Amino acid sequence: MTIAVPPDSRRRPRRRPRTLGLPALRGHGLFITGNVIDSLGNGMLLPLGLLYFTAVRGLAPAAVGVAVTAGQALALPVTFLAGHLMDRVGPKPLVVWANVFSAAGFLSFLAAREPWHVAVSYLLVQAGINAYFTAQRTLITHVTAPGERRAWFAFTSSLRNVGLAVGSGIAALALAVSGDGAFIWMIAADAATYLLAATCFATLTTTPPPPDGETSSQVTRSDNARRYLLLVTANIPYVLAQAVLSVLIALYTTRALHLPAWSASMLFVINSVIVSGLSTAITAHLAPAVPRRAVSAGYLLMAAAMAAFAAPAAAELGPAVWVVLVAAIVLFSVAEIFLGPSLSELSVSLTPTAASGFTQGLYQFSWALGMVTAPALFTLLLESGPLIPWGAEAAACLLAFLAAPALKAPNRHRRKRTQR
Repeated sequence: MTIAVPPDSRRRPRRRPRTLGLPALRGHGLFITGNVIDSLGNGMLLPLGLLYFTAVRGLAPAAVGVAVTAGQALALPVTFLAGHLMDRVGPKPLVVWANVFSAAGFLSFLAAREPWHVAVSYLLVQAGINAYFTAQRTLITHVTAPGERRAWFAFTSSLRNVGLAVGSGIAALALAVSGDGAFIWMIAADAATYLLAATCFATLTTTPPPPDGETSSQVTRSDNARRYLLLVTANIPYVLAQAVLSVLIALYTTRALHLPAWSASMLFVINSVIVSGLSTAITAHLAPAVPRRAVSAGYLLMAAAMAAFAAPAAAELGPAVWVVLVAAIVLFSVAEIFLGPSLSELSVSLTPTAASGFTQGLYQFSWALGMVTAPALFTLLLESGPLIPWGAEAAACLLAFLAAPALKAPNRHRRKRTQR
């Protein structure tokens, strides 16, 4: 008699990662913890800096706004300096010190009394953030398997959204219970999270991936540079789309659509739930496997989301406005999942030197510049009319959609056969 033997229990856990689109997580506990803690620190205090300096320190909102913008703008060159340092010391030390800089920047909030103090604090904080994201994508290539890069980019995006949401929730609860007095211990705790993240990253074992074998002729280097500049340019509409959540939606829903203030928070929660919960599964099972095709599909979805956001201002929808806005944020969230991991994968694989310090600094500069300019850009466009910012962003997404097919690495094997 044959006895049916149940499948080896060790195989069962493997099915779940494939179903959910998760990469192989074993052995990456410290890397995962560092990503979560770093994001938790961002979510806990970064959105509340303006409130702290106006409510606790008594500074004028306009002066604080100018100081914050000045500090962030002064930190823009850090992306290139960080890239240069990464080429010399590797991504891991840069990620560690980036977290230390952010911790120092938030601790300096406690000593800030004048607008120029605020500018210095935000210079330190933003310098840490810019350096961290300049090196973080390359660090992923040093600690994970090459075939799982996009899965890891999707997973770290999920972790970031979870950390941001938990950090924001902790901050909201603390302020609700203790009022403005909670800011002091929140600042200390926030700095501690960055130092803890730095400790996690410092203990990682990293292995640089093998160098790419593509030839380095002058023509090839020129082609690589053009391709990478196209990627950087194509990334800007995605950067601006990310700023829509923090800059545009709240103003649009309250001023143009005359909805309650909590409507923007509701849309943000829907986005956070979708991105944090479904990024890996959608990336694995719905997004095109070829990165440039995922970028094309993502930008089409993002353009559709912008049109859906604009619809309530174009026509009187009554109660249906909520249905349209929810549909818009769902489209936005899926587009974000298509775009984020695929653009990140291209940022480290499009050219042989894509993961180097200079190219990563250039790529991160597009992020830093977009985030600095988005508040002024979107508010000015919104003042011109409620449809203008959505139309402008939709047009930018369609231009990026047209450019995406060119984000293709050359056929290196064909080149090598030709040269023989």
